Amino acid sequence: QVQLVESGGGLVQPGGSLRLSCTANQRTRGSYSLGWFRQGSSGKDREFVAAISTIGGRTAFADSVKGRFTISEDDAKDIVYLQMNNLKPEDTAVYYCASTPRRYTASSDSAEYTSWGQGTQVTVSS
Repeated sequence: QVQLVESGGGLVQPGGSLRLSCTANQRTRGSYSLGWFRQGSSGKDREFVAAISTIGGRTAFADSVKGRFTISEDDAKDIVYLQMNNLKPEDTAVYYCASTPRRYTASSDSAEYTSWGQGTQVTVSS
């Protein structure tokens, strides 16, 4: 099973930026795609943020983050980054990285993701 570790969270002022990283323990990176989800303090279901397919590099974003967030992976394809710009207080949440065996699709459906990291806290506040 893929083990995922997120890093890069923290406290940032509105309008600021953060870059989250998701590192996987499996080197067979091409066997799964990765996505980012978040869960706010209200306890609602985890909300899709962004995803990238391992085959083809297709990307998908939630409407709420389009134009502000980007997702990318490094050349070795065992780290995926979520670059978050122009952060807003409503972006405050625990951000989770997750993997899916669907290799050609940047899926927004949390039910398709089979492994999850522990999460990293992002707080946007002045």
